[in-house]
Amino acid sequence: MLTRLAELRKSRRWTMQYISDQLGIAKSTYAGYESGYREPSLDTIKRISELYKTSVDYLLERTDDSSFHPEQVQINLPVELTDKTQWAKIQLAIDEKIISPEELNHFIAFVRAKREIEENGL
Repeated sequence: MLTRLAELRKSRRWTMQYISDQLGIAKSTYAGYESGYREPSLDTIKRISELYKTSVDYLLERTDDSSFHPEQVQINLPVELTDKTQWAKIQLAIDEKIISPEELNHFIAFVRAKREIEENGL
């Protein structure tokens, strides 16, 4: 698994900080996974496979097929961003940096202002 994690990360040009932010763990924890110093929990392995869009079997080197073949993909769109209860269920990023709740509030205000300008021809 050690080589697979580093290969996947580098192939996407992702930083360890970006991945650790996506997983909600410390950068040093993720670095420990790649170096072999730490072993991720089963739940973390699953989350890593979802992040990389590959199978757990590929991460664990049980197969050389990195493609992901979900039996059923569930897409819950659209997500109402003004519903703050939804924020815990999604993570948005720009330039590999997670958007903070404050930035998301600014984004919503910006979109509303832009729409108002367009609707009123200002």
